[in-house]
Amino acid sequence: MRIVVMVSGSGTNLQSIMDAVAEGQLNVEIAAVGADKPCTGIERAQAAGIETFIVAPGDHPDREIWNRVLEAKIAEYDPDYIVFAGFMRIVDAALVARFANRIVNTHPALLPSFPGAHGVRDALAHGVKITGLTVHFVDSGVDTGPILAQAAVPVLEGDTEESLHERIKVEERQLLVQTIAQLPQPSN
Repeated sequence: MRIVVMVSGSGTNLQSIMDAVAEGQLNVEIAAVGADKPCTGIERAQAAGIETFIVAPGDHPDREIWNRVLEAKIAEYDPDYIVFAGFMRIVDAALVARFANRIVNTHPALLPSFPGAHGVRDALAHGVKITGLTVHFVDSGVDTGPILAQAAVPVLEGDTEESLHERIKVEERQLLVQTIAQLPQPSN
């Protein structure tokens, strides 16, 4: 199974995927790692000898063109799945349709609760005692795609957004690898 991993930041989810591949726990080929900007995730991939690319929104006149360029770049690698591993961009419906039920994303909340960019902050503000994370397929909504897996994380007394998010990330790295391992093999 070929995957393209998309990142925007430190690449810790990417690292967990690369480690699982290296340890034989995950039978995938990381065809490429892409990003929307230079970031540590790209550096991690380059250090591992994985091909990388950057499609920065600011390099294109509008979001529509950026989406088309990103879509074409991902398609060049002929991936079975695309994994948004901390990729902090919303892609348009045409890109989602091109790769329907093949884009996997993680979200730091138990969807459908607390979608959007501030899932951890929103969960804390709401006063929940349990939050967690969701691995889901991307659809044309924001964090509304079919849920593949979830894990609960308790909210502890005195938790800050940062402390809670760090505990969620530990679970996220494990659940993402497990979920990728359980994806159906492509039929082509």
